[in-house]
Amino acid sequence: MDNKIGKAIVDRIVRAHQAAEVFRIIVVMPAVPAFAGDLQSEGALGTRAIMEFQYNSINRGGHSIVESLRKAGIPDPARYIGFYNLRSYDRINVSPAMRRAEQESGVPYEAARREFDDAVESGADQYGREPTHARLGDQYERYQQAAAKSGDQTWDSISACYMNAGPDLAAAPWSGSPEAELAAFVSEELYVHSKVLIADDRLVICGSANLNDRSQLGTHDSEIAVVVEDPTPVRGTMRGAPFVSGRFAASLRRQLFRKHLGLLADQRADRPDANFSSIARDPNAYDWGSPADRLVEDPLTDNFLHLWANTARLNTEAFSDVFHNVPNDRVRTWAQYDDFFTKYFVVPGAEEKDKDGAPVQREGKVEYGHVVPDFPGGLAAVKERLGTVRGNLVEMPLDFLIEVDDIAKEGLSLNTFTDELYT
Repeated sequence: MDNKIGKAIVDRIVRAHQAAEVFRIIVVMPAVPAFAGDLQSEGALGTRAIMEFQYNSINRGGHSIVESLRKAGIPDPARYIGFYNLRSYDRINVSPAMRRAEQESGVPYEAARREFDDAVESGADQYGREPTHARLGDQYERYQQAAAKSGDQTWDSISACYMNAGPDLAAAPWSGSPEAELAAFVSEELYVHSKVLIADDRLVICGSANLNDRSQLGTHDSEIAVVVEDPTPVRGTMRGAPFVSGRFAASLRRQLFRKHLGLLADQRADRPDANFSSIARDPNAYDWGSPADRLVEDPLTDNFLHLWANTARLNTEAFSDVFHNVPNDRVRTWAQYDDFFTKYFVVPGAEEKDKDGAPVQREGKVEYGHVVPDFPGGLAAVKERLGTVRGNLVEMPLDFLIEVDDIAKEGLSLNTFTDELYT
């Protein structure tokens, strides 16, 4: 038995192409199918193996979706199918006020944080309402009281700057030196773990199953999913023509698209609204007909497709310039990987060694996820570059290590016997 989902995708696109039909598949998936780190390390062999299987399914290896479409006479498969990841940036609040709060309270920040996390994990209300405070201990309260007296205006998060109607990044207040602020900027992959399929704004499949053999063949992992077809009609357009969607499917798809594109207002975790809660407690609200909703209402118009592609491209370029994140289309060989990533970054928990096994000096390097050292123009240029980011959408780097024959070389931990574990 084979997993025929890839073939079904190819067949559907070929049918649309032959009928001159407007048709589009958008895939949002993780950039790295595991925890981020040094992809060249021995410990990342399993991650590289999964990435190799993914790329061989998407655009390389001889039998992928993209290659099959080209063989079928479709010169530009990207017209019909696109692959994307999600990425974010923020600025860690490590201002002098935090150190003053620690000194005045006698409580390390990490101790207060752990106490708060323990309260949340115990089942308390994670949004700071009364049940949480009833279970929090003395350390958290002492730290909070000291921090409240600091008068520091530094924001705990600047994520609002890339969301709808958010503040100007250049105006975000900071207490401390420019060098400390530059070092506080970080970026990371947003790991897509949700398994959701939305078709034609009418049908939703949501559950635990991935689009791989382990989930789909029925002989590996146990999975469960629900199929939702909401009969409540929503009138709008599709491909510019009148179209009736299902209320649940349409609002879910539009909400996700707006989040990815930065077309939702920033939502603070300590100021929850009805949409933070289960629908069993509060009905989720959606602002039908708002200007932002109109931008994503019809996902098959030229205006929307341009907005989606342009946002992904600009975000990708900004993150690549500032953080040199990998995987990345600028890295097609292992030599380029070293030049783009290894020489600038230290991966936490990884000890670098030379060919003789001696520790490698780390002078001039920063931790992975921080701004690349000696960024031209310094802090002001970083803010200007990141100020172009909207939402979290980035292009999936389909050319990453494309000139490397085997991303994951076979060995004791990767061979024909272990292939089944990774697929």
